[in-house]
Amino acid sequence: MDTNFYEQVYEIARLIPKGRVTSYGAIAKSLGAAKSSRMVGHAMLYAGTAHPKVPAHRVVNSSGLLTGKFHFKPPELMEELLRQEGVEVKNDKVVNFKMVFWNPLEEITI
Repeated sequence: MDTNFYEQVYEIARLIPKGRVTSYGAIAKSLGAAKSSRMVGHAMLYAGTAHPKVPAHRVVNSSGLLTGKFHFKPPELMEELLRQEGVEVKNDKVVNFKMVFWNPLEEITI
């Protein structure tokens, strides 16, 4: 486990505003590791143990699917958390994905 990479993933994920979502691939690209979206997904598996907290529910796949929902207890929690933030979900997919998509490459200023 590359804890340094995981921490970088968590730092990006913590910046996702409420009511917005991003993708595993967008996080990977923002870290200069465009082909590492699976590694970002793997990092999100352990996000529940990170401090400060990581809003893992705001990270979905590149189509807006809640592919990580099975790692939430219960699996419906991911959708519930998104709905509480105003993100509409239908059939395990973010509605209006492009409108609520948060691109770290465009949003983060260094």
